[in-house]
Amino acid sequence: MADIEVTRDGGVATVTINRPQRKNAVTGEMWGQLAETFRALSADTTVRCVVITGAGGEFCSGADLSSRTAGERPVHQLVAMRSVNDAALSLHRMPQPTIAKVRGVAVGAGCNLALGCDLVVASETARFSEIFAKRGLSLDFGGTWLLPRRIGMHRAKELALFGDIISSAEAREMGLVNRVLPDGELDAFVDGWSRRLAGGPPIALALTKRMLNNSLNVTMEEALDDEGAAQTVNFGTKDTLEAMEAFVQKREPKFKGY
Repeated sequence: MADIEVTRDGGVATVTINRPQRKNAVTGEMWGQLAETFRALSADTTVRCVVITGAGGEFCSGADLSSRTAGERPVHQLVAMRSVNDAALSLHRMPQPTIAKVRGVAVGAGCNLALGCDLVVASETARFSEIFAKRGLSLDFGGTWLLPRRIGMHRAKELALFGDIISSAEAREMGLVNRVLPDGELDAFVDGWSRRLAGGPPIALALTKRMLNNSLNVTMEEALDDEGAAQTVNFGTKDTLEAMEAFVQKREPKFKGY
């Protein structure tokens, strides 16, 4: 059984971290597999939405450090981090909307894997933590970039410096999570959201996602220029024409992605 599983249902691809015996902790080899998986899905025009989750009632407990011993000096750690960074960037660069479906623990790099998705939907029993400080580590998998953008600098520092575990309700109040649901309702809700996104206009959604991701790095004038360029692209697609025709005909549009 593969440690990283990909299943498809229509335009929705689900990536499942499948090491439930280790609460889906990610090994060095698995970071590379995740990066390759994200890149392959990014290039697949039949994939309209990507859901990321974990097997066995847990999301991801972060990097698997079980082989490390006290006092052991990491060998070529900067080199080892390349695969972690590659996975984080490959997720960030995905043009499709991404949803993290979180049950159980999402801690360390697993927390930032969830936050790296466009949307986060969690079970009432889910738990989140930037646990790095308690392991003698600093944040990785993009946490230093993601947290301030999600919740502001002061709350980001609170989570990062203390490394406390917070409930899904606390995460929702902070703005880390979009929705919190009873466990029995989680699958159906994420399925509904993912199908809605998969039915949307792929080019327009990808352009919107890219501009939002870059919004804190540009001026208002640059943002407006980017929006103008994006709309020029959109009006050159058949999807925009289809949306207008569907509106006039009072029906749901059927977007093709071109």
